[in-house]
Amino acid sequence: MQRKAQHGFTLIELMIVVAIIGILAAVALPAYQNYTIKAKVGSALSQANSIKTAIGVCVQEQGGVLTNCSAGQNNVPAFTATKEVKSATISDGIITLTLENGIGTNVDGKTITLKPTVNGDKITWTAETTVSNSVAKDLIERNNVAVAASS
Repeated sequence: MQRKAQHGFTLIELMIVVAIIGILAAVALPAYQNYTIKAKVGSALSQANSIKTAIGVCVQEQGGVLTNCSAGQNNVPAFTATKEVKSATISDGIITLTLENGIGTNVDGKTITLKPTVNGDKITWTAETTVSNSVAKDLIERNNVAVAASS
């Protein structure tokens, strides 16, 4: 009698492979979602940097006063919508970004408010937000930095 060689995999081997793939997917998917949310919010924050610079120049030219540093005044540009930021308002140096939909849960349509405080030759930016996603909120709150307003 001849024995046939076994071809293929047993059911238990296939079940083990499926279980391993399921565990990896359960861990990787939330990590990937957090990564994409963080990247998109980071992009939204970086889009405000040119406006922050323009407000810094405005403050310097206005003698340390924020009241005339609004969109369309004193070389402070109006904001153009992007994939991450639906709109932005700039009034007396305060930048309010409204986030687009499609970024992530507890982020879509929320706002980020960047408030400047002039202290001598520095502007300290304080970021406040209505975003409740913990990864995005942490990134936004770590964005509080001091920038030189004049040389």
